[in-house]
Amino acid sequence: MRVDYNCSRNYQIQPPPSRISGRPVAVAMLRSFAREIEIIGNDLLRGGFRAFSSLTSRRRLDGKVALITGAANGLGRATAQEFVDHGAHVIIADIDTTLGSQVAEQLGPTAKFVQCDVAVESEVAAAVNFAVVHHGKLDIMYNNAGITGPAVPPSIAELDLAEFDRVMRVNVRGVVAGIKHAARVMVPTGSGSILCTSSISGLMGGLGPHPYSISKHAIPGIVRAVATELCRSGVRVNCISPAPVATAMAVSGIGEVYKGVSREEIVGIINGLGVLKGAKCEEGDVAKAALYLASDDAKYITGHNLVVDGGFTCFKNLEFPSLH
Repeated sequence: MRVDYNCSRNYQIQPPPSRISGRPVAVAMLRSFAREIEIIGNDLLRGGFRAFSSLTSRRRLDGKVALITGAANGLGRATAQEFVDHGAHVIIADIDTTLGSQVAEQLGPTAKFVQCDVAVESEVAAAVNFAVVHHGKLDIMYNNAGITGPAVPPSIAELDLAEFDRVMRVNVRGVVAGIKHAARVMVPTGSGSILCTSSISGLMGGLGPHPYSISKHAIPGIVRAVATELCRSGVRVNCISPAPVATAMAVSGIGEVYKGVSREEIVGIINGLGVLKGAKCEEGDVAKAALYLASDDAKYITGHNLVVDGGFTCFKNLEFPSLH
């Protein structure tokens, strides 16, 4: 009888003799057969462990600790889910205590919530400390929290500087505070990934209200400036600039412009702003971009602005006048 096993060797089990002359021979044959079975079993176990290892290796953030601001909804919520799915322990940091706690509970035992207003530096510092106290480290800091400011863009001559300051406190100062306190705990370890949410409104003019657009123009500059320093400590800093996504915040803001229009119609308007045929920018697209930059797959990428816009900012069609 020959047993072929799909491994690095073929196992040849000799057929028993037609007659066994004496008990010692029978015992020897049984022991030989048992050894063959043991070898096959061990290889099966090793193969199983290899398959299991291959499966878990696809979890790109296994054992990592991530803090995400503005994670109670929208892009932050989607990214938190993506990170948890890939094995990370996630801290949901948000100003909305009720919704943030609900999201942490929905994500399961590897998620925790901490109340955090990124416009208040002490709360950002406390959120970072919360991660370290509960998990002993912080591997990933995602500065995602942001606000749009006025829904209807005023002219620069009519700009309310108090409103401008409010947007800058959250969108710019909040990001700087997040980077500062993440660096405080990452630099001593010699590693870490810091992410920030920017926007295509920070790449082109005229895509949003002045306060929002100016604040998002600042983010890539902050990233490049800080990456220059932190690269010497093994800490990477990058940002993501997505096209408009139909998040709750975006739908609410556009709804202020299109009064009386249904939510479904507003979502259609937002999705129709793209230029890549057959696709639209969704929360999951930004979450996957964040996953890539946060993971070791991007270990040699820092100071980068990953634009997720379906080619929107790549070109502008020339508008030739009609001759007829």
